[in-house]
Amino acid sequence: MAETRIHPSAIVEPGAELGQGVRVGPFCHVGPRVRLGDGVELKSHVVIAGDTIIGDGTVVFPFACIGEAPQDLKFQGEDTRLVIGARNRIREYVTMNPGTAGGGGLTQVGDDGLFMAGSHVAHDCRIGNGVILVNNVAVAGHCVLEDEVIVGGLSGVHQFVRIGRGAMIGALTMVTADVLPHALVSGPRGHLDGLNLVGLKRRGASRADIAALRDLLAALGGGSFRETARARADGAATGMEREVLDFILGPSDRSFLTPQG
Repeated sequence: MAETRIHPSAIVEPGAELGQGVRVGPFCHVGPRVRLGDGVELKSHVVIAGDTIIGDGTVVFPFACIGEAPQDLKFQGEDTRLVIGARNRIREYVTMNPGTAGGGGLTQVGDDGLFMAGSHVAHDCRIGNGVILVNNVAVAGHCVLEDEVIVGGLSGVHQFVRIGRGAMIGALTMVTADVLPHALVSGPRGHLDGLNLVGLKRRGASRADIAALRDLLAALGGGSFRETARARADGAATGMEREVLDFILGPSDRSFLTPQG
């Protein structure tokens, strides 16, 4: 095992326990009750506070804040813990909080997880092995995420919700009830809701351009965007209408957002 290395600018409080081969990068702060397992790496500007255990081989990226006080107004400084397993990847700006007395006093994270930038694990959660939280996922207090759960970006999980093993939550979803194991859950997606009239007016679009765009959107709503665009492209479309037609006929295999039926 490699030698433990602490950057001169880092602060490791007396009482902290560091395993073999730990690396503490520039401007990190490790509190006096923290225990870091063998091979843990704190990249830089990482804060590890409270009664926090981090398992072997976990890597914490810059500006993550792990183990600070829960975001719960009922928390009064009671003695609670955060236990994180081995080989996790905790990316930039992730926050994980310890438990509260009312929730059992423990937040627990398993092994081999990936917690992408800006994701949050609140107090008293139990997170299984191999869990992936994509960017900016917020998991509220007292939740249970079983092994191999994936939660898509910008999603939220309501407090006390359970998500069963192997379930996947699509991006931009608000989960307010329990999710069965191996289920796929997806919230509403955006739909085409007319023109950005405020933006068009700010950019000086003429009434003729706006009328042409309205007419084009009405025509597109009746069938295939690409087929309609090809038919109209043979006409005398100019200006902003031509811009939209060229966009539709451009190099892409993706479908288009359509008006809500």
